[in-house]
Amino acid sequence: MEKDIFKALADPSRRTLLDLLYASNGQTLNELCAPLDMSRFGVMKHLNILEEAGLITTRKVGREKLHYLNAVPIRQIYERWVSKYTESWVIGLTSLQNELERETKMENTPRHVNRIAIKATPEQVWQAITDPAKTSKFWHNCAIRSDWQIESPFELWNGEEKRAEGIILDMDPPSKLVMRWRFVSFPGTENDTPIRITWEIGSHAELKGVTLVTVVHDELEQAAHTAKIIENGFPIVLSGLKTLLETGEALAGG
Repeated sequence: MEKDIFKALADPSRRTLLDLLYASNGQTLNELCAPLDMSRFGVMKHLNILEEAGLITTRKVGREKLHYLNAVPIRQIYERWVSKYTESWVIGLTSLQNELERETKMENTPRHVNRIAIKATPEQVWQAITDPAKTSKFWHNCAIRSDWQIESPFELWNGEEKRAEGIILDMDPPSKLVMRWRFVSFPGTENDTPIRITWEIGSHAELKGVTLVTVVHDELEQAAHTAKIIENGFPIVLSGLKTLLETGEALAGG
């Protein structure tokens, strides 16, 4: 996988596509073709390579296919290869900042989409994201609390401090979990409206014993501070989830 990532990043046209998505996430093929001196087929080929490397993800919204940056693989490269002396440079990549101020052309367009492949079953992933003993090992030391029923509340606790609260909107174990939630203890988020997080969990179509986990954060229009926190922090959550399920160890600093 790392070989595919480095190969994808080696091409200047693909780096340009990542720059375009960095500037304005969630673009269609036509939008990405416009600033490039390249055929539509050429752009599609480069986008396919980026998606195969896990550097972008795609979502169907209505009749359009939208392309999103995926911060998780770059975060994993950082954890393995990048020294502390280059951390300031990496922050610009791992944040993969969205232009929240721009007007979206479609309603209900997802704003943050992250995907990761984990060598585990969907059932194991589901248990990890719903068991407080496990979430405390990868979700920034927060234990999740809920009775896991639709319309039931849930909370994230770091020791004696409640960090977030929300409600379960929908669930279909072990395939899907949808929650609306808000931070309660982060400075600057007091006036943010609740956002939505959707977990999509499914077996990999080609790799036996591997589960694809896709996490979508949306409804961020009135939650700019919350959006900033999750764009920086959630790739670490998913990296920690993968590390925990594949090695049994907590991610250092997670």
